[in-house]
Amino acid sequence: MLITLASGATIVLSSFLLFLVQPILAKQILPWFGGSSAVWTVSMVFFQCALLAGYVYAHWLQARPPRVQRVVHLALLSAALLTLPIVPDAVFKPAGEADAARGILALLVVTVGLPYMSLAATSPLLQRWLSQTVAPTQQRQVYRLFAWSNAGSLAALLAYPFLVEPWFDSGIQSRAWSVAYGVFALACAGVAWRATGAGAPAAPDHAMPATEPVPGLGRHAVWTLLAMLPSALLLAVTTHMTQNVASIPFLWIVPLALYLLSFMLVFEGRGGRGWYLGPVARRLWLLPTLAVTVAMAWALSASNGVLHIRIAIPLFASGLFLVCMVCHGEMAALRPAPQHLTRFYLCMALGGAIGGLGVGLAAPRVLTAYWELPGLLLATTLVGLLAGWRAGLGRWSLRALPLAAALAAVGGVSWYGLQYVRALHQGSIASVRNTYGMLRVTQAGSGEEEVRRLLHGTIMHGEQYTADDRRRWPTSYYGETSGIGRLLATKGEAGPLRVGSVGLGTGTLLSYARAGDDYVVYELDAQVVEAARRWFRYIADAPSAPQLRLGDARLSMERELAEGQPGGYDVIAVDAFSSDSIPVHLLTREALGVYLAHLKPDGLVAFHISNRYLDLSPVVAQLAQAHGLVAWQVDDSPVEDHLSFTSWVLVGRSIPDPLQEAGWLLPATPGAPLWTDQYNNLFKTLKF
Repeated sequence: MLITLASGATIVLSSFLLFLVQPILAKQILPWFGGSSAVWTVSMVFFQCALLAGYVYAHWLQARPPRVQRVVHLALLSAALLTLPIVPDAVFKPAGEADAARGILALLVVTVGLPYMSLAATSPLLQRWLSQTVAPTQQRQVYRLFAWSNAGSLAALLAYPFLVEPWFDSGIQSRAWSVAYGVFALACAGVAWRATGAGAPAAPDHAMPATEPVPGLGRHAVWTLLAMLPSALLLAVTTHMTQNVASIPFLWIVPLALYLLSFMLVFEGRGGRGWYLGPVARRLWLLPTLAVTVAMAWALSASNGVLHIRIAIPLFASGLFLVCMVCHGEMAALRPAPQHLTRFYLCMALGGAIGGLGVGLAAPRVLTAYWELPGLLLATTLVGLLAGWRAGLGRWSLRALPLAAALAAVGGVSWYGLQYVRALHQGSIASVRNTYGMLRVTQAGSGEEEVRRLLHGTIMHGEQYTADDRRRWPTSYYGETSGIGRLLATKGEAGPLRVGSVGLGTGTLLSYARAGDDYVVYELDAQVVEAARRWFRYIADAPSAPQLRLGDARLSMERELAEGQPGGYDVIAVDAFSSDSIPVHLLTREALGVYLAHLKPDGLVAFHISNRYLDLSPVVAQLAQAHGLVAWQVDDSPVEDHLSFTSWVLVGRSIPDPLQEAGWLLPATPGAPLWTDQYNNLFKTLKF
C-alpha cells in the first residue's frame, strides 16, 4: 500500500510539473524570438518530442535488469538536477537573421531537456514497477495511475493562468519549479530504490499469470491511430474555436481540459474499468458522438461559417470531448497486460506527436485552408464504424444500430464537408495560409459601395473601397477623428513627418501619407505584405513608397538601435492588440523603452487598444508612469458605416493642446502591476 501511494503521488507531481513548465519557459523566451505564435508552435514541437523520448526511454529501461534500471534512472535524475534552475541563458538570444526555430529548440534542449524527459518517463516507468509488486489479480489496476497523471496535468493547466501567472514573475516561477523538481527527484529516487532494490516487494509466485504474448504490429498501429486522431482534432478544434468562432482569451483552455478529462474517465471509475467499457456503455457514448460529429461538420458552413458563439462553442467543445471519449475508450479497451504497458504508452505518445505535428506544423505548410478539420471529422466517423462493430460483441442484432449510425455519419460528414468547401470560397477572392494562420480577402457590395476586407479568422485587419474616388479614404480604426487621425493631423502642421507603424494590415495608415512624409512599416507576416500589395491600393497610392521591414517589430527596432540607426520618428503607431492572443512583448516596460529610443524628443507613441475582451488602458498608463511620461486616451464613436469605434492611447513627454481637448488624462492605477518582460498577466485585464 505504501509503495502504491508513493508511486501515485510521484506520478501526479511529475505530470503537474510536466504541464506547468511549458508556459513558464515558452513565455520567458517569447520576447527573444518575436512573441509570435510560431514560438509557441516550435516549443510544442519540442515538448511533444521530449515526451516521446521519455516514453522511449521508459520502454527501453523496463527491459533491463532491476539493478541497471535503478542505477540508470538515478543517474538521469542526478544529471537533470545539475541543469537546474530552468532559467534560459541569454547566449541563446537570436542575432540578426538567425534561424529562430533552431535557436528555440537548442535553448529548450539545454534548459529543460533532461528534467522534462525524466518527468515524461515517470508515469509509464512507475506503473511498470508497481505492476511487479502487486498481486496478479490487481496488476491491471495500475492503469488507473494514468488517470491520476492526467488529473495532475489538468491541475497544472488550470493553475497557471489563474494562480501562478497573476501573482509571480517569470524568475520566481522558474526557481519555484526547479525547487519542486528537486522534491520530485527525491521522491522518484525513493520509489525507484524501493521498487528495484533487493528487498522490493513482489507478487506471490504461485499466483503469477501466464506471460501474455507481445502484441502484434496491427495492435501497435491501432493504438497509435486511436491516439493520433484526438490529438490532431484537439489542435484543429482549438484553432477553429479561437480564430474562426471567437477570439476570446483563455478559450484554448476548454478543449485541452476536456481532452485530459477524457483520459481520466476512461482509465478511472467503476473499479478501474473506466466509464466507457461494456456494450451498453459503448453505444451510449458512440451514438451521440456520431450525431455531434455530423453537427460539427454542418456548423463549419452554417450561417456563412459564422455560427453564433453560444451555439458554436458548446457544440465544438462537446464534440471534441465525445470523440476523445470514444477514441481513448477504444484504446483503453485494447490495453495490454501490464508487462507490455510501456509499449502501449509509447504508441500513445507517438500517435499524439504525429497528430500534433501534423496539424501544428505540416498542415499550415501543405494545406491552403483549414481542410484538416473536416478531414478529421470524416476520420472520426470511420473510427465509429470500428467502435460500432466492437460494440456488438459478435451479435449482429447489437451491431446493427451502431453500424447504421456510423454509415449515416460518414455520409453526413462527407456532404457537409463539401458544403464547407463551397462556403469557404464564397465571398472570398483570395486566401492564403501559413504558421500565423489563414488570411482571407473578401469583397462585398457594388459600385461605389464595393469594399474589400482583410480577415484573419474573425479579426478584421482593414478594409478599402475599390472605387477610385474613395479608395484613399481612411477606414475602420483610422478615421480622421480617431486618436491616430488627430495625432497625425496635429503633428503634420509642423511639416513632413517620419512615422513608424507596428503592423501593416491593408496599409490603411498610409492614407495619411503626404508628399515629403516618410513612413516605415514593421510587419511580421510576409503574407500580409503580399495581400496588401496585391489586393489593396494603400501602398501603391502613397505619395512616396513606404519602407516595409519584414520581421518582428521589436526585434527589428532593437537591431537598428544596436547598429546605431535610431528611427527618429515623430510618431510610432502600435496596432497589434485587437485579438485575444496579443503580442505581450510589444506592451512591456522594455518595449516602450525601445520605442522611446526611436522617437524624437517631442515624439509620441500611439497604442491602439480597441479590444472586445481586454481592457489595456491601465497597462499603458502604468508603462507611461514607469518612464515618467503622460498617457492620454482618445476614444472615437463615428457614425459613418466605414468607420469603427476606437480607443487610442497617446504616450509622450507632453501632449499637444488639440489632442488634450479630444481626450482625457489616463492616470496610473495605484498598486496596479507593471508589465515587464518578466511579468505580465492577461487574466487581470479581462472585461467581465
